[in-house]
Amino acid sequence: MAVVSEVAIGRRARADSVFAPMTVALLLVVGVLGFAGSLLLGAYAPDLTSGRNAGAHALSNAATGYAGIVDLARATGRNPRIIRAEPAWNTEDLVVATPEHGTVDVGKFLDMRRNRATLIVLPKWTTSADPAVDGWVDITGLLPTGDPAAMLAPQTPMAVTRWRSGARRLRAVSWAPRSLAVAAPRPLQAVTSPSLTPLITSDTGRIVLAQVNGTNTYILADPDLLNNHGIRRLDRARAALDLLDFVNATGASGIAFDVTLNGLGRGRSPLKLAFEPPFLAMTLAIVVALVLVGWQALVRFGAAQPQARSIAFGKTALIDNSAMIVRKAGREGALGARYAALVRERARSIFGVPAGLSDDAADRYLDTLRGAGTFSTLVADAASAEHRDDMLAAARALHQWQMEKTR
Repeated sequence: MAVVSEVAIGRRARADSVFAPMTVALLLVVGVLGFAGSLLLGAYAPDLTSGRNAGAHALSNAATGYAGIVDLARATGRNPRIIRAEPAWNTEDLVVATPEHGTVDVGKFLDMRRNRATLIVLPKWTTSADPAVDGWVDITGLLPTGDPAAMLAPQTPMAVTRWRSGARRLRAVSWAPRSLAVAAPRPLQAVTSPSLTPLITSDTGRIVLAQVNGTNTYILADPDLLNNHGIRRLDRARAALDLLDFVNATGASGIAFDVTLNGLGRGRSPLKLAFEPPFLAMTLAIVVALVLVGWQALVRFGAAQPQARSIAFGKTALIDNSAMIVRKAGREGALGARYAALVRERARSIFGVPAGLSDDAADRYLDTLRGAGTFSTLVADAASAEHRDDMLAAARALHQWQMEKTR
């Protein structure tokens, strides 16, 4: 009753504001940003958190890892990237693989690489996680020589040897950069094989860097020339970059570091695809559409429309309400006879029908009036109507008859 009375006297209902508009806007902005952030973290969190296992791979900051050379290559414009899926092996860029054991199957990797520049770094150290610092390792010893020697077996048999190098300088072929003649690691790991062409050797002639005969596949026997521990010195860092450029025989502008052979491969998730080309354009289009929809919902377009009354005043309201009740009850078709009676009463007064005549006699009297149709026929049609459309047609005919006779 309170609501009806307020509408009846034309007053607008006013609700007390719980939050200020600026507060609501800030809540919406924070909510949208939080939702977008959660989607981005859900898509890229695995990439950000993986690689912290202190392994010998391009994501590791441990002494035996290769994150340092990746950062150094990026800082010097060599466009490094990380390969996490096998299809990415099919690239013209130099691919650096750092399997942590010779038992890792590299056959599929080499088949896909074929004659494209590929550098395989042999493993050397055994390590254990540093309990004091997350992502660091303690070197506990050397792998058995049979472990790295099995890397390319049986197609390319190798023998691995190690000895105290005394940090004597390595020897490189004449067309190699002079910086590759760097002090040898301690201890030095080298290989011997008739299937390898030496490019860098020790002072005793044992192979440190070699090219597999007839291919563009290169073998780096000692990882300390490339890992974080080895490039801590400036001359070693310069030699590491020159080594990558030297083996990049195809002259590609980028370097790819593979981590799939280290067990860190990952397929592309549908959520991550939404934030990467070519689907990024569709995602941005959806975001813009949502922003426009939100703007339209918050901002009024055009003049404010006054609130319509729930209950109208006057005879029109009564007629409308009565018509609505009849319509709800489904009794529209039964109104034909009553409308005919209403027209008859008006015709009695307009055309001077004698007062003593019955309805049937009055209808016969009205039939004598000239016109297209007879009144009694129209009344019969209205009385026999059962459906809304039939009643409406009959009522229109009666109304038309009355308008013709009163012109």
